[in-house]
Amino acid sequence: MAGLFRDELHEDFGTWPIAYIPYGGADFGEIRAVAKAIGAGDDGAYFDAWTAAGDRLSMAADAALARNHVASARALYLRASAFHATSFHPLYGAQVDPRLLSAFRKQVAAFDKGLALGPHPSAPLAIPFGRTSLPAYFIAAEGFERDVRPLIVFNNGYDATITDMYFASAVAASRRGYHSLLFDGPGQGAMLYERGIALRPDWEVVIRAVLDFAETLPLVDAKRIALSGWSLGGYLAPRGASGESRIAALIADPGTWSIADGFRAAIMRLFGLSAGAAADLGALDEATLDKVEAFIRGNRQLRWKVVQRGFWVHGVGTLRAFFASAELFTMRARAELISCPTLITRAENDILAAGAGTFAERLRCPATVMRFTAAEGADGHCEMGNRSLLNSRVLDWLDEQLGP
Repeated sequence: MAGLFRDELHEDFGTWPIAYIPYGGADFGEIRAVAKAIGAGDDGAYFDAWTAAGDRLSMAADAALARNHVASARALYLRASAFHATSFHPLYGAQVDPRLLSAFRKQVAAFDKGLALGPHPSAPLAIPFGRTSLPAYFIAAEGFERDVRPLIVFNNGYDATITDMYFASAVAASRRGYHSLLFDGPGQGAMLYERGIALRPDWEVVIRAVLDFAETLPLVDAKRIALSGWSLGGYLAPRGASGESRIAALIADPGTWSIADGFRAAIMRLFGLSAGAAADLGALDEATLDKVEAFIRGNRQLRWKVVQRGFWVHGVGTLRAFFASAELFTMRARAELISCPTLITRAENDILAAGAGTFAERLRCPATVMRFTAAEGADGHCEMGNRSLLNSRVLDWLDEQLGP
């Protein structure tokens, strides 16, 4: 589906909802219409086009609800949430753009309205976490809304939101008979946008709080709780599982050994550094760091990933500080602590999945590497071109671990 959007960064973000089509998050014609409205426009035009579409869907939901078409209103509100969630990613940055906050608040409002409708409504939850709380949602299994069932805790990555995780994974899990728990951790969604709380490497602390809360939910089979992470969640979920014996099965999509290693390999290749010179990216010599920063800032996509997103999410203001923080996000001395059956995905043409096989080899628990290919249309990061295939195969594996 490449080439819908003229700008490469807009293409990256604007095609996310294609993965949500089987789960009610969008339809192809809607995405194409937004791309056409943006045309050769800038990030402001991108934001405006997605926001206009999201507002239109919310208005349609209001009208449907006024006529007591509850099922249609629910679907339209949830779809509006997905459109607002897609609108603001190019606006990322530590100086929080008011448009981002406006869109995020519209996203959450539409999501909450949608989930509140229907015969088995869901409401926002709050997971106790130190002096604050983590925003969360419990999504019941279809047809088993009042039954005790296995639970999948879904863990987001760097920049996806709860709405994204809902359409990318939770709807499929619900249809398969699993309850789901979705949450924002430090550095994610509302925790970052609204509260300014940065990402942290010791994700086992976060998952401990999430599981403590999950065990209080009356419909959860506490002996059958799985943890699933996508994108950076492919590091966060394994890190969380390394400190939690209550997890019955783990999914990392893809398995990520460390944040810094990907940068390290690229810097060594591009700038001719030895392994010793690049052993600690936070300690790079000033001349090399200046060259690396100039390279990053000169590339629109890298600038977004590192300067706009990375600095903000990690709570830092310089490239050296970002690299020093990235070095802390590693499974070194943690991987061997994971005890549950673990599934690691490896999609063709996903650079973040390059080390998935090595990651699996270092585990001491039962480990499976599941490959996805371009021939299946499931290559690229997190198999977004064929997310339904990913969900089908992963849930089959989970059925085998936890029982139907």
